[in-house]
Amino acid sequence: MMNISDILDAIGGEIVARGCFIVDISVSKDNDIVLTIESENGKIELDDCVSLSRFFETKFDREVEDYSLTVSSAGLDQPFKVFKQFQKAVGTKVEVSLKGGKKMVATLVEADQESITLRYTVKEAVEGKKKKEMVEHNDRFTMDQVNAVRPFIEFN
Repeated sequence: MMNISDILDAIGGEIVARGCFIVDISVSKDNDIVLTIESENGKIELDDCVSLSRFFETKFDREVEDYSLTVSSAGLDQPFKVFKQFQKAVGTKVEVSLKGGKKMVATLVEADQESITLRYTVKEAVEGKKKKEMVEHNDRFTMDQVNAVRPFIEFN
């Protein structure tokens, strides 16, 4: 069975050279390998997946290793798994699910290893006003307060 560190050693440089980064690698007990990547800037193209698959095949002999390989992009509907995805999404709208069940759409203002800062608007009571008004918030949430963050897909 192949191990993840051998895979990283063999293809990590090629992934970086293509302007991509690894989101996830999984290897099943049957040597089914799923490599999930994302582009540093922009989108993953089919050519990126095909080229990385071909490069992988030059490093590992299918007859010796007996593996299957799937190279794919991180899905738009999938939660972020690695810090680079948070960094890339700064300045964009994201869907956030907080522990305790609260969900929101917000702009990701800042992200570090320990927390994210979100800007969002909610309708709430304002002192001295009869009607609720839209109030903008800029709040920081630690990663242990967050269940999931994913890109917000807006259909126009």
